[in-house]
Amino acid sequence: MINIFRTQNRRLEEIPKAEPGCWINVVDPSEEELQQLIQDFPFTEEYLHDPLDIDEKARAERDEDVLFTLIRIPHFQGKKDEAPFVTIPLGVIINNDYIITIAKEENVIIQEFEHNRVKNLNTAKHYQFLLLILFKTAAKFLMHLREINKTVDQIEDDLKASMRNQDIFDLLKYQKVFIYYTTALKSNELMMARLNRLQVIRSYEEDEELFQDVVTEFQQAIEMTNIANNILLQMTTAYASIINNNMNKIIKTLTLITIVLYVPTLIASFFGMNVALPGQNSPNAFLMILGISLLISGAILFIFLRRRWF
Repeated sequence: MINIFRTQNRRLEEIPKAEPGCWINVVDPSEEELQQLIQDFPFTEEYLHDPLDIDEKARAERDEDVLFTLIRIPHFQGKKDEAPFVTIPLGVIINNDYIITIAKEENVIIQEFEHNRVKNLNTAKHYQFLLLILFKTAAKFLMHLREINKTVDQIEDDLKASMRNQDIFDLLKYQKVFIYYTTALKSNELMMARLNRLQVIRSYEEDEELFQDVVTEFQQAIEMTNIANNILLQMTTAYASIINNNMNKIIKTLTLITIVLYVPTLIASFFGMNVALPGQNSPNAFLMILGISLLISGAILFIFLRRRWF
């Protein structure tokens, strides 16, 4: 799918065909659409194909008058998914006349632009447009991280009330999310450093300030992800230790019960033999055997408790 937009009267409006100063948004293009883009715009083909590879890393390249930037952006898949939050690549291609964004899936970053939720948007200012995409990406990372932290706190409260396997699996699920986000943010950080070295998006003072804001937002997202990931790792380790400790207590309890009940069983097996036994003719034989069994079992229980083996 290909949509073409241009800023008119301070609003983003869709136009029928490409013209200088417009923004071309491409989402999950068909092979025919890709061939049409290659024919209409003299870009390297890999600039159009790489953003469609879900595992492609973030990077920035400059080829004559074309700047290609690939960004890893956050993407929400649903809380029931194996990984509720992941990252997907978003390609941004800029030349003197056009700015093209290309992605495999619909995403919230581009939707913010399409729905006119970005202030001071001007499709003619290509490099500022790229900085705004980067800023929105960093802001969305931070928003997702806050949502994840709230969800993890809720899971922690549930674990305190009842140790369920599902809650442990949920923690592991969000631990996987933090790994995805950490990898993507570090990749984006390297891409930002590359953009800084290229010195192509900081020609104006306002762009310089926006670039610094983007760097700050990404650094905050990286720090927040690292902190949350470390906390989750320690939490998972702590709950694993608690579960092991509870299991040890259960095993100790069962072992004590087994030992205490073993003595009456042993005595009863001796007096159950079909041979002559002491006291077999006594009318109080059963009470005598029961008393001895209880006395020995009580002594064993007392020794266990006294030595704090239980």
